Amino acid sequence: MAGGTTDHLLGTDKQGRDILTRIIFGARISLMVSISAICIGGTIGTTLGLTAAYFGGWADAIIMRVVDTFLSMPLILLALVVVAVFGPSFFTVIGVVSSLLWVGYTRQVRGESLTIKSLDFVARARVAGASAHRIMFRHILPNVVNTIIVLATLEVGSVILLESTLSFLGAGIPRPNPSWGVMVADGRDHIIAAWWIALFPGI
Repeated sequence: MAGGTTDHLLGTDKQGRDILTRIIFGARISLMVSISAICIGGTIGTTLGLTAAYFGGWADAIIMRVVDTFLSMPLILLALVVVAVFGPSFFTVIGVVSSLLWVGYTRQVRGESLTIKSLDFVARARVAGASAHRIMFRHILPNVVNTIIVLATLEVGSVILLESTLSFLGAGIPRPNPSWGVMVADGRDHIIAAWWIALFPGI
């Protein structure tokens, strides 16, 4: 804009902080939240999915009813309630996002494990006296790892968007940390006069 300089390529916010620098640091926060939440949620969901598929019966029924209950809840509202109780922080956001992610892994892993469980090599391992723990994690799990990796990769963007949404609503990463959602929220009151504050983090 007229009178501007190249010292700040994407402009500055209302406190004079460089937008580009804050976007870069915000990317670090978003990726840390995303990777941590996916690892925690994926581990819990995979374990429950293997357990439900292998044991079946009441274990399968209980786990899948809990999954159905979580899927029926409005995720953003649930996250806002949890954050309102425990307060916004980096670890609270990771915990909230992890609690929303595990259901997808549980359903996917259970579905594939039910097929693998009926194959001959699993039956041979059972006849040979292998424990349930060994069969689940030594024989079934390696055959669903590819699916878990694909699911985790696809969820990175969704987790970043969820974290940004919570931060935008004031229930995510607390200020003055440079979260993308916080940056967009800071710029919404200045969208007419200083559109770059919200535009570039939003992009």
